[in-house]
Amino acid sequence: MQVIGAMLGRWRSSARDLGMSTAEYAMGTLAAVAFSGLLYKVVTSAEVRGLLMGIIRGALRMGG
Repeated sequence: MQVIGAMLGRWRSSARDLGMSTAEYAMGTLAAVAFSGLLYKVVTSAEVRGLLMGIIRGALRMGG
């Protein structure tokens, strides 16, 4: 009987958390979108674009 009670207790505690995973996924997705927007702004800025082009040009000069 104690085993059944323990199983029911676990089931009840997990049933309360069923809706949390959806909210956690939504917050994770929102954070990922915000971070990707920030990263896009940084990478497309003139300073970073110039640095990346310098690295690419240097690599092409070394290879050819």
